[in-house]
Amino acid sequence: MTEFNWRNRFDPLLDTLVADGLGAWAETLQAQLIRRFDDQPHGDLPRWQAALDRLPALANVSAHLDRSALTLTSPRPLTAEEQNQLEQGLRGLMPWRKGPFDFFGTHIDTEWRSDWKWDRVAPYLSNLSGRRILDVGCGSGYHCWRMFGEGAGRVIGIDPGLLFLFQFLSVKDYLGDVPVDLLPIRMEDMPADLEAFDTTFSMGVLYHRRSPLDHLLELKGTLRRGGELVLETLVVEGPEGFSLMPEDRYGQMRNVWFLPSCDTLLRWLDRTGFRNARVVDVTATTTDEQRTTDWMRFNSLQDFLDPNDPTRTVEGYPGPLRATVIAEKP
Repeated sequence: MTEFNWRNRFDPLLDTLVADGLGAWAETLQAQLIRRFDDQPHGDLPRWQAALDRLPALANVSAHLDRSALTLTSPRPLTAEEQNQLEQGLRGLMPWRKGPFDFFGTHIDTEWRSDWKWDRVAPYLSNLSGRRILDVGCGSGYHCWRMFGEGAGRVIGIDPGLLFLFQFLSVKDYLGDVPVDLLPIRMEDMPADLEAFDTTFSMGVLYHRRSPLDHLLELKGTLRRGGELVLETLVVEGPEGFSLMPEDRYGQMRNVWFLPSCDTLLRWLDRTGFRNARVVDVTATTTDEQRTTDWMRFNSLQDFLDPNDPTRTVEGYPGPLRATVIAEKP
């Protein structure tokens, strides 16, 4: 089994950041990666690396990034042994939460139909062609690949979950040197006022933050002037100024802090200095979009809703309603 060599994985991106005039960020990021992988390595790194090592080596792999399931294809059929290696490797990276994916005919039915969220957001986006994009809380990077498929010049996803990193690498290792990267860091680890991105996505993060206004200010700091924010978060029905703060858990999640009404969310964006903020979609999350599958066998949305009233959570709060807002930085 090979060891996880983070320098081989991230040095090309660090070099690119330096070349793009972001050397100070590259220096900070390198120190963060040293702490994450050298000073305090996660105990499951060998297991996840072993899962990656099981994936069969295939040449001339093509990626189809405009399909609901992000699809990898090979110019030749896989042998039975390769198919078995592929299945074992991918199952070694369970649970798969964000997707779906299709690896050479092996379909990964993820917990979330992340393609549904993308289909709701995509019609309202500016042309992504050539843009430098940040995806905050990107999970396994499914949406990063969809952004690249829309012509983005460079996509950087950030998510502290190391299993998500290895799921992302299971795709990238087949595609080689493409300008899509996933950094295992938090939003708080990003330099303040970086002003480096044309578009920043934050989808499914805001309600996990104790201070949602600080999160909005952090997001604004990542954007160049005139850059675009794409924000998706849980909301509740109510007037301007109304926001739900759960007593303890929401849908069995402990780290849910504020669920604003749409009008309150727009006020937050206005108060934090964004302009032209508009709600482009409001959709209730259903058990068709988030559910237990063979690739994610733990509890999912059906277990978090009131069995006698699926419009409410088990705690009695309104069921999950998600709004997408787009705004610009002046």
